[in-house]
Amino acid sequence: MNAQLDTPGDISPKTHPRAGQALTGADVVVQVLADEGLDVLFGYSGGAILPVYDALFRHNLENPRADGSEPLPLIVPANEQGACFMAAGYARASGKVGAALVTSGPGATNAVTPVRDCTADSIPLVVISGQVPTAAIGTDAFQEAPISTIMGACAKHVFLVTDAGTLEATLRTAFHIARSGRPGPVVVDIPKDVQNTVVTFKGTGQLPVPGYRARLRAIEQTPLSDARCAEFFAALKASSRPLIYAGGGIITDGARDALRDFAHSFGFPVTTTLMGIGGFDTTDPLALHMLGMHGTAYANYAVDDCDFIFALGARFDDRVVGVPGKFAPRARTIAQIDIDPAEIGKVKQADWFHAGTLRTSLERLRAWGIAHGFQADYSAWHEHIAQLKSRHCLNYDRESPLIQPYAVIEAINRITKGHAIISTGVGQHQMWSAQYFDFREPRRWLTSGSMGTMGFGLPAAIGAQFARPDLVVIDIDGDASIRMNIGELETVTTYNLPVKVVVLNNVGDGMVRQWQKLFFKGRFSASDKSLHKKDFVKAAEADGFDWARRLDDPSAIESTIAQFLAFEGPAFLEVMIDPDAGVYPMVGPGACYAEMVTGDFIANRGAAPAAPSPTVASPTGMF
Repeated sequence: MNAQLDTPGDISPKTHPRAGQALTGADVVVQVLADEGLDVLFGYSGGAILPVYDALFRHNLENPRADGSEPLPLIVPANEQGACFMAAGYARASGKVGAALVTSGPGATNAVTPVRDCTADSIPLVVISGQVPTAAIGTDAFQEAPISTIMGACAKHVFLVTDAGTLEATLRTAFHIARSGRPGPVVVDIPKDVQNTVVTFKGTGQLPVPGYRARLRAIEQTPLSDARCAEFFAALKASSRPLIYAGGGIITDGARDALRDFAHSFGFPVTTTLMGIGGFDTTDPLALHMLGMHGTAYANYAVDDCDFIFALGARFDDRVVGVPGKFAPRARTIAQIDIDPAEIGKVKQADWFHAGTLRTSLERLRAWGIAHGFQADYSAWHEHIAQLKSRHCLNYDRESPLIQPYAVIEAINRITKGHAIISTGVGQHQMWSAQYFDFREPRRWLTSGSMGTMGFGLPAAIGAQFARPDLVVIDIDGDASIRMNIGELETVTTYNLPVKVVVLNNVGDGMVRQWQKLFFKGRFSASDKSLHKKDFVKAAEADGFDWARRLDDPSAIESTIAQFLAFEGPAFLEVMIDPDAGVYPMVGPGACYAEMVTGDFIANRGAAPAAPSPTVASPTGMF
């Protein structure tokens, strides 16, 4: 029977019921996974990880829950990439560490893309990979790959465990590193002989990692002094158009409430990055939704117009900043808070900054401002923002005889009202989802941000459904993106998950095609899928979807969406959309917000720049 833990990974030998027992390394792995509070695992088996899989089988058999279910159910996907994206989706939706078990060689190398994806988006993940026996390492043994070397460039940290005596402490440390500071993926590579070695289980302990712990303490225990708070509000007092630019750090740090209270206390409008969506209620009157390359026009114009920008857990990504020297050109002050000191001033020089946790920093600033009676009249700025939102709102061709993807998303949004979990692949459908859905709370928006990994949406939705069985989980995918991991449709039905899958089919790589149209003179090289023969509805039916339909009639959008969402089990909907529907606004590579292309249905201001002509445009270094 497992101990009830207050702090995962740190159990007193006096309280752990298995302390002092002789366990194999494989049993140690499973017990630590249980100690960490995991309630689901994802993985695909293979020779080098079989001892752990056997230990997991025995653990579930010997420790059934009160209802007879397994305490550590293992979800088996179509491949290891799917397993790791499921674990990542679980982590993104729950805020907990996700865990995946894979075998050596190709099993572990299939995990490289999800690991890099999690590093780029700061997602806590632990991947446990089997490895060939210690004596065989470096001999090109069957299914051997140098995982510690390969993953070293992709993960937050990698451990190769060659001493079974350190296995327990290493595993507990891996979870600590994955969830602490700026979260990220940790890979633990365990040779097969280490899995079979018998050791004495301690029930507690981690590796020293003194440098890492010292850096954490320095960040977490460095408060904002009165002097630094005074400097912040002095700069703010000199401004009349402040703006918060919030990134994914708001969600990672659980700072949603702190951000809302700060923004409301002092009247700051808030715009978020792609990764920050949900960190501030998009229906809030102060919300500007997303900024950046495909952000709302009014958010981008507000950035151009603001004179004080407060960056919170945001890294001034190239898809947001574009040309650094032209980003927020009227801002006299750039203030920045981030838990990662490396992000401070990396792209844009910060006039005021603090390396620390966002929640405590915002609470401290808010308390100081209130205590010292800070007040400012931003009514003119709020009126300006309201006019921007009114004049430059998102829009599209509402009279088209073809199905517009925006209309499909709006129909789903009217029913889900900002409370469903939305997962996406990567491409046009991803940006349309970011633009047209409401997100009332954090961890409802799951997407591959920095890496832009096609095939992310479906497995991430599966992981999210395990994390939040109480919520509707919808994968908004594209016909090209879902092909990457379409095998996971069977995983949905195998475990009878009520995941809803929407494929917006524009018969090609839509975003690539949009760029080719604008910047490569309309040469659609390798992006046209009109000759492909995939019947997605039949594929879904073959994989066990009882509700699988194709929507190609604009007049049936509302009724079909209602039936689709009301179906109790797994449901699949392919929507044949206008193949020429584009993502607008769009800030082209090398351009600034003032040069934003808004398309035919979103109002531009000033001299509206024309979209690059396919007859004169040339390739750029950005794509």
